[in-house]
Amino acid sequence: MTDGVFERPGRQRQMISDTSTLGAPALRIAVLDEAPTRLPGQEPPGREPLRAAAYRLTARTGGEYLFVGVCGTGAPAPERLPDIALAPGDICFYDAGHPPLLEFPDRCRLKVFLVPREAMGLEERDVRRVTAAPVARASRLGSLLSPFLSELADSAVSARPLVAEMLTRNAVNLLATLATEQLGREAGGPPGGRSPLVARILRFIDEHLADADLSPEVIAGAHHISVRYLHKLFQDEGTTVGRWIQRRRLEECRRELELGVRGRRTIASVAGRWGFLSATHFSRVFRAAYGMSPSEWRDSVGRGGRTLAR
Repeated sequence: MTDGVFERPGRQRQMISDTSTLGAPALRIAVLDEAPTRLPGQEPPGREPLRAAAYRLTARTGGEYLFVGVCGTGAPAPERLPDIALAPGDICFYDAGHPPLLEFPDRCRLKVFLVPREAMGLEERDVRRVTAAPVARASRLGSLLSPFLSELADSAVSARPLVAEMLTRNAVNLLATLATEQLGREAGGPPGGRSPLVARILRFIDEHLADADLSPEVIAGAHHISVRYLHKLFQDEGTTVGRWIQRRRLEECRRELELGVRGRRTIASVAGRWGFLSATHFSRVFRAAYGMSPSEWRDSVGRGGRTLAR
């Protein structure tokens, strides 16, 4: 993929819009007026040899087709999938690291959305499953999303930055919902009704609580979104990134202090283990959260006394 267009000699207009700088999750949109032989991938043409295609997509009718390229899989080429036939208006996911070959009539239009896997909350193992199941234009979700994605691809280039950011953010969330539906997950989605992206971010925070340098910048970078969008996600959860991290660290410290009755861990060592650089600051926020100091909580547990409400 180049910075400006998907290059393919001999073809007509091929437009690409990059919204990754607008504060929305990184989303690249390509509008291809004639069908290429292969869908856009992640590497610029000519930089690396094309990998063997995992399967072939076919269409017998001219018209418009929608594709969602899942970027950043990092997975080896999958075993060959059965060839898939598409109809105009269908939405088809594909692995942008291993783009399929196309057998399409010349008189058709392709609208391609390239989205990071993390932004849609997909695990590596999910990608093959969603690529094997196109969303028919006539299906319930297809009838809603196909016109929206088509219009978004045409309007994103000329939209004002704030409008473009809102549109692309909604597009990524809708694509995540569509992928979740295709994977057959429960309608309620992740715990608490959170989006797949938010659920993935919360798991990331839990996995890195002990890192003293865990910050909104680190979290946003790991998920290919802007810091501003990360703060918006937590605002929708009724909290902030910093408060969430502090709350989870305090919960782990409280648990460690209980275990520390037997392991003789000091309060300072527990605080440092979970990312608190100052024992004084840790004691202050612990008391504010639980109504007693860390030492009072540890002693209370050691005497078999009261427990704290969560």
